[in-house]
Amino acid sequence: MLSYSNSSLSVEVSEFLLNCFVRDPIWQRWLSWPLTLLFLLAMGANATLLITIWLEASLHEPLYYMLSLLSLLDIVLCLTVIPKVLAIFWFDLRSISFSACFIQMFIMNNFLPMESCTFLVMAYDRYVAICKPLHYSSIITDQFVAKAIVFILLRNTFISAPIPILSARLHYCGKHIIENCICANLSVSKLSCDNVTLNKIYQLIAAWSLIGSDLVLIFISYTFILKAVLRLKAKGAATKALSTCGSHFILILFFSTILLVFIFTHMIKKKVAPEIPVLLNVLHHVIPAALNPIVYGVRTQEIKQGIWKLLKRSR
Repeated sequence: MLSYSNSSLSVEVSEFLLNCFVRDPIWQRWLSWPLTLLFLLAMGANATLLITIWLEASLHEPLYYMLSLLSLLDIVLCLTVIPKVLAIFWFDLRSISFSACFIQMFIMNNFLPMESCTFLVMAYDRYVAICKPLHYSSIITDQFVAKAIVFILLRNTFISAPIPILSARLHYCGKHIIENCICANLSVSKLSCDNVTLNKIYQLIAAWSLIGSDLVLIFISYTFILKAVLRLKAKGAATKALSTCGSHFILILFFSTILLVFIFTHMIKKKVAPEIPVLLNVLHHVIPAALNPIVYGVRTQEIKQGIWKLLKRSR
């Protein structure tokens, strides 16, 4: 919606339109069903994992508390992005208010780095478990988890909050069609009449300061873990140690691979169809969320046992 100022005859934008694959309705039709299934899977699997950890006393341990945080972040990200995308696909509800757009932008820019930081804390947990097993119970405590959660919330909110604030302060004077399915910072800010160089620079710095540094530290943690595992001489010790890290490593692989592919396609967007980066941006908010609890549920014996106990109780 456009509102006009009588004094200056300038056009001010009060809402945006999300141009989500409107040029190719076939994309909308084919994507709506798998996206719906992934969304339902993500909601159901993460809810099941949260309930299992909450009700099963044997899972009240630091690692599973962090896994609960990861599930909460996944649920919030999915609910922030996917229902609006499905509303566009099903009912052509492409409009989004000015405030709703920047709230969505804030959550996306805040919660994705929180998820990355959660992976970092979980990597440190595995590092202590493998490299310093005798000190694990004294280092990884409930107090450590509480401090880690506070750190995750404060660090990412402090650094990520300026991104939507800088975009919301821009003057939008006519263009209101976002060439995306979501209110991504650069997709929105480029509609402004103002200079957006500061927005671009800050987002780049924030992304590498948060997610970039997290992935580097995770890689370093697993390097130390691998060195420690290779030194284990007891029969089957190396296999057992790697098995305890397998689920976590697979989750990080899902998260980082989709993110890196999105960044790469965005950098060479002149050589790929414009729909591809948009699609990857949407999928990055649902595929890891759907796979995270499933991978942990399949590969972690304690969680499988907890789910079976809950099923027996319900019967």
